Amino acid sequence: MESAEICRRWLSFFEERGHLVVPSASLIADDPTLLLVPAGMVPFKPYFLGEARPPHPRAASVQKCVRTPDIEEVGKTTRHGTFFQMCGNFSFGDYFKEGAIRYAWELLTTSVADGGYGLEPERLWITVYEQDDEAERIWREDIGVPAERIQRLGMGPNFWSMGVPGPCGPCSEINYDRGPEFGPEGGPAVNEERYVEIWNLVFMQYERGPGEGKDDFPILGDLPARNIDTGLGLERLAMILQGVQNMYETDTLRVVIDKAGELTGVRYGESEDTDVSLRVVADHMRTSIMLIGDGVTPGNEGRGYVLRRIMRRAVRTMRLLGATGPVVAELADVVLAAMGKQYAELLTDRRRIETVALAEESAFLKTLKAGTNILDGAVTETRAAGGTVLPGDKAFLLHDTWGIPIDLTLEMAAEQGLSVDETGFRRLMTEQRDRAKADARAKKQGHADLSAYRAVADAAGPSRFVGYTETAAESSVVGLLVDGVSAPAAHEGDEVEVVLDRTPFYAEGGGQLADTGRIRLESGAVVEVRDVQQPVPGVLVHKGEVQVGEVTVGAAAHCLIDIQRRRAIARAHSATHLTHQALRDALGPTAAQAGSENSPGRFRFDFGSPAAVPGSVLGDVEQKINEVLARELDVTAEVMSMDEARKQGAIAEFGEKYGDRVRVVTIGDYSKELCGGTHVHNTAQLGLVKLLGESSIGSGVRRVEALVGTDAYRFLAREHAVVAQLTELVKGRPEELPERISGVLTRLKDAEKEIERFRAEKVLQAAGPLAETARDIRGVALATGRVPDGTTADDLRRLVLDVRGRITGDRAAVVALFTVLKGRPLTVVATNEAARERGLKAGDLVRTAAKTLGGGGGGKPDVAQGGGQDPLAIDAALAAIERQVAGIA
Repeated sequence: MESAEICRRWLSFFEERGHLVVPSASLIADDPTLLLVPAGMVPFKPYFLGEARPPHPRAASVQKCVRTPDIEEVGKTTRHGTFFQMCGNFSFGDYFKEGAIRYAWELLTTSVADGGYGLEPERLWITVYEQDDEAERIWREDIGVPAERIQRLGMGPNFWSMGVPGPCGPCSEINYDRGPEFGPEGGPAVNEERYVEIWNLVFMQYERGPGEGKDDFPILGDLPARNIDTGLGLERLAMILQGVQNMYETDTLRVVIDKAGELTGVRYGESEDTDVSLRVVADHMRTSIMLIGDGVTPGNEGRGYVLRRIMRRAVRTMRLLGATGPVVAELADVVLAAMGKQYAELLTDRRRIETVALAEESAFLKTLKAGTNILDGAVTETRAAGGTVLPGDKAFLLHDTWGIPIDLTLEMAAEQGLSVDETGFRRLMTEQRDRAKADARAKKQGHADLSAYRAVADAAGPSRFVGYTETAAESSVVGLLVDGVSAPAAHEGDEVEVVLDRTPFYAEGGGQLADTGRIRLESGAVVEVRDVQQPVPGVLVHKGEVQVGEVTVGAAAHCLIDIQRRRAIARAHSATHLTHQALRDALGPTAAQAGSENSPGRFRFDFGSPAAVPGSVLGDVEQKINEVLARELDVTAEVMSMDEARKQGAIAEFGEKYGDRVRVVTIGDYSKELCGGTHVHNTAQLGLVKLLGESSIGSGVRRVEALVGTDAYRFLAREHAVVAQLTELVKGRPEELPERISGVLTRLKDAEKEIERFRAEKVLQAAGPLAETARDIRGVALATGRVPDGTTADDLRRLVLDVRGRITGDRAAVVALFTVLKGRPLTVVATNEAARERGLKAGDLVRTAAKTLGGGGGGKPDVAQGGGQDPLAIDAALAAIERQVAGIA
């Protein structure tokens, strides 16, 4: 059974049982605490934590996952891989242990012909948490698993939590016995290689407290709602269903191994060493393509570095196996073909994916030879000095200059009998990151090398910012860059970077966006300024387009910023200071600034907090801010020594470095912060501040977003208009709206339930007449028919079972009813015990009908469901069922 079919059956099985099928989320985790999605439950985490309401009480998915902690073990064992797919079914306060266990057993053991995976029940072993009597009883009494194939284990293997205070619960794992050739008998407690875990059922029913490890934490009590989180490893099940030795020989990986062998002349299975290398290539190439498909690009940080390290490791491994030229194009082709059966977007986006992959291979091949020579030289020097450890600066040089990931350096050094000073390497990496952060604060360098800016600074001296007191200023052009290169002149239409000796334009920094505006030269030339940056200290670069005339170095210029935009940004920046102080007053000094952005009329402010800020507290903060505005406090700025600023209690901004002289912005007696931004002169100029809400952006970091001034007024005006409309509709006062609307929604839900009840009763009214029309087909009572279009699957099933129950006596009975739902035919077939004794099974009959309808179906011998594509084929499907009944009866 191909992986794509395993996936299809999984989703179909749970969809038929009332689960909402959710497509795989991107590998780029929508969670600032995660680099990549490492588990199938991650997209559902907000529902388990109670942070959001699930769209449906049941869900099922096949989630793409990537884990990299075991990258060195990839290929060496049959169980470690970086990319894998986790099949999951989830219940949010709906079914619990009995339902999860029953679904798992049914899907695994139902025959392939009936839509299951067809595993032999006697080869399945169960583990449960040692204190979970309920799960053990369900497996033994309800499912019928012999007690000798159920093993109780401790918290380590059979108790789940996220590793932090929150939901937790016992697990029950389903393991498959691969046979005596894989190890001694005795169950998963004895041998995990023989007894492979394929499905983990997590019964999320408790709340845990703080603690370390998998078993050192207290259980605080029961959760308000009990949830189910399960995970079945698609690759592991594919290994079993495809009858291969390990996950690397399954359909989506073996094709990559075979292609790698074809490109290198190495045959899989001839040598353990080359087999490991081929498995590394297959795993890393598949992971690389899936990451690129989800928008990750190679880089030296974060997700980009994960992609770069595994892709370059794959390319180098191919070289070691004997490849002499580029290999990524052909390897990517087979990965796309294999995985495209499950993820059609890979094929749609093939061109972009291949472009990114080929570019990374090309860049690496250009540097690999030079990097290898550097390593060889370093190895020779180390050995000559009698050492066995490659210096950390050599490893850093290979990474920083030649793009050799540290993982490859470790492998390459080990091949020559040396270890690597990883501590020294990490120290140099940390220093580089610190420098990178400094560069980020002076970002947007355009295409120019920093030396071009330094040359301007050396020739003309530092630019002087006069924007604190002036919004227009006379100046001179002292530097000009076009396409990153210094130029004496620029012409109409050119994208330019202009450096002035003095400027009123604020360069982006401290969370405040840059000014925009115009530079008009004495010659009549005009530059539209769209951004201002400080790529090196003292050089303010005005980026924009020459709209009229010619710009030349040395020309006199008149600068005018967009005054309205500046004022709107200044209001936002001053409001940020007030918000910071109000949050510290409400939450304490831990609510320290962790970032901000001040835009025209709005701002966002990030701050430290271990938990969400209650709505009532946020309301108090907003009230306090607006009370300060009404006090009409003066806003002043003063330059002083850092020591003096500390003595005055000034707060430093996040991420900023300060010299001996600092600028302190003071708002009356309320706020005092170190800040280089522009501000209003009095708090009354802010008008109004409206906090829109707060949210989490990372572990222990929250974000407040807000509107200021006229933007806040317009927002509240729209809110007021909506409230006015609602009060008119409900004929009540504004303060009554919550209660009135809640009442309307309650009555609406009650009405919908009543309508549903009447509709179901109406459907069931047809049961009697349908039972009376049952015809005798060779001793079998056959009731067939078509019910009104739009009848739901659940109602159709209830009707079929009701009709079957109305056929009296000991006669064999078959009921087959059809409807059209959302343009597609749907059928449910049921048989009684007497009919089944004569060989008439609902699953067989429904498949006959579904085939005629152009679809598929399945189920149990007593009741089954199917569907198709062609509503016009219903009469033919009815006839096909009648012929089958006549033929068997």
